[in-house]
Amino acid sequence: MSIGVLIVDDDELIRVGLRAIIDAEPDLRVLAEAADGAEVLPLVARHRPAVVLMDVRMPGIDGIQATRHLLAASADPPRVLVVTTFANDEYVYDALRAGASGFLLKRARPVEVVEAVRVVAAGESLLFPAAIRRLVGAYGRAGGDRLRAARLTEREAEVLRLMAAGLSNPEIAAHLVVGVETVKTHVGNVLAKLAVRDRTQAVIAAYESGFVTPAG
Repeated sequence: MSIGVLIVDDDELIRVGLRAIIDAEPDLRVLAEAADGAEVLPLVARHRPAVVLMDVRMPGIDGIQATRHLLAASADPPRVLVVTTFANDEYVYDALRAGASGFLLKRARPVEVVEAVRVVAAGESLLFPAAIRRLVGAYGRAGGDRLRAARLTEREAEVLRLMAAGLSNPEIAAHLVVGVETVKTHVGNVLAKLAVRDRTQAVIAAYESGFVTPAG
């Protein structure tokens, strides 16, 4: 089955370019386009995309508000991939905090766009550790005792640190010398205890709680 994509961007040239890239792949298909965040909910309800490519800056309802509304409106919403001109942008950080699974620069090469869509459609997060550190350093908010309240085990805390470093499940498994399924269980426990949807929000919570720091 193909991965359905909704493109949301107020720039028609960007939409046309993304559609051309995505529709050129046999396993990807653009289901619809929108020029404003206000169109997202009805289009998602109608087309049921797996991934929404969401421009972060739009007139009317921007990508941050649209992401919040989308994730609040459905028990099983599509994955949101923020599309942005600038990586070090408070809008990007707010979109990630709102529940986006990652971000993609508008100047990304076609192969990077395709890979990003596939990654988030598979339920993974598109994490760029250095970029996340910069964003947290510039725009992070104090998260209080969120990590303490989560009561992570020692191994879960170790897994969270490795997630913040950008390691994938197989890489974490190799580092800890355990099976990938064991790592998946630990990751699932971390997300549940932090009450977050995916790795991106878990890593942001870790930074904002001071569990890990932008300085490393």
